[in-house]
Parts: sequence; C-alpha cells; structure tokens
Amino acid sequence: MSHADSPADGEQSFMSHLFELRARLLKAVAAVLAILVVLTPFANRLYGWLAKPLLEHLPAGGAMIATDVASPFFAPLKLAFFAAVFLAMPFILYQAWSFVSPGLYRHERRLALPLLASAVTLFYVGCAFAYYLVLPAIFTFMTSVAPEGVAVMPDISRFLDFALILFLAFGFCFEVPVALVILVAIGAVTPEQLVRSRPYTIVGAFVIAAILTPPDVISQLLLAIPMCILYEVGIIAARVVARRPARGDTGVAGEN
Repeated sequence: MSHADSPADGEQSFMSHLFELRARLLKAVAAVLAILVVLTPFANRLYGWLAKPLLEHLPAGGAMIATDVASPFFAPLKLAFFAAVFLAMPFILYQAWSFVSPGLYRHERRLALPLLASAVTLFYVGCAFAYYLVLPAIFTFMTSVAPEGVAVMPDISRFLDFALILFLAFGFCFEVPVALVILVAIGAVTPEQLVRSRPYTIVGAFVIAAILTPPDVISQLLLAIPMCILYEVGIIAARVVARRPARGDTGVAGEN
C-alpha cells in the first residue's frame, strides 16, 4: 500500500471535508443571522406587507386579532426569520454548491449549475405568484362566504402559518421542470414516458391543488393550471437534455 492510500491519509481527508462543511454551514448561518438583525427593526412593517392582501379584502371595520399574549411580538419576528432565510437562500445554495462541486464531473457541473439557478428562480416566482394572485383570490372568496353576522377577524399567528405554508406549496410546486430534467438526466424516465404520463399528471396536479389550497375553485385552478404548464415546459427542457451527446468526460470539476 502506498503512502497516499494509507488509512491516515483517508482519515485526514475525511476530517478536512468535515471542517470545510462546518465552515460552509457557519457562513450560511451567519448570513441568515446578519439579514435577520437588519430585518428585525422592520418586522412589524414586514408583517403589514404580508397581511396587505388580507386586510384589503376584510369587510368594513374588520381587523386582525392576536389571541395569544405574545403573538404581537413573536409573529412578526417569526416572519422576519423566514424572510431572512428566503433572502439568504442564494448564498446558502452557493455554499452548498461550493462544497459539492469539486467532487462532480465537469459535465455534471455544467448541468447542475443551470438547474440550481433555475430552481431558485422558480421557487421565488412561485412565492410571488402566491402573494400577488393566489392570496387575494383566497381572501376574496373566504370573506364573501362568511355568514351574515359573523365578524371575519383572523388571528395573526394562524394567518402567518397559513401564508408560509402556501408560499412553500407554490414554491416547491413550481419546481416541476427542474424535477423532470433531473429525472431524465439520471435515466429514471425518458421524455416519451413523460408525454405518455401527461393525463395522469393533469389529474395529479388537480389532486395536489385540492389538498394544498383552500376549498375554493379559483385557488385550486391557480395552482393546478401553472403546474400543468410547467410540466410541458419540463418536457421541452428534458428533451433538450436528452438530445445532448454523451461526452467522454471522466475528470472531476476541479481538474483541467
């Protein structure tokens, strides 16, 4: 056994990877904390911005309430934390990319980087879609069906949980094209199989929309229809990936 293959060298390499992982995680946590410190003084304004689609559709004289003593403090702070993670996500993903990219082949790196950028962009687009289109539609429906004599006064903590779940649902559902490209790239499916599965996908999109959205037709359509459109976009992107000629690239990303 050569000196380079000794157990001591292997253990040293493993420890160096652990140290690098810890350093990357600390940088990611530091970025989130730094943004959180900046956002904390504006937490109430941030919450007011989030609640704007609801407040605009409340009946005259309607308002939000806090049923828990600490809710007026913790609800805006919780939102500020999630906003910090949201804003720091590109930097967090950059740290993850910097950690794993040296172990990737060059052709894998060429595919992974656009997929990573597309995933982040689509997640942000999904969240924006939920805020500007879905939330107003949901609140319009919810306030219109309230029985006569019932005052619509949502709790600030429950509203925050509802909005965050909706953002995550739309953000991840908008990742459909990225998921399809990955499945085709690893050989799990082919574009032709995706085309043949289109009817089942459409049914599945409406089922997922019915589960993730409130029981109104408008919000369900606002999730199901974009998912179907993004599925078609994913098929087109998957065909592009499948048509790329195989490269005889066996070197890792860090090699010349």
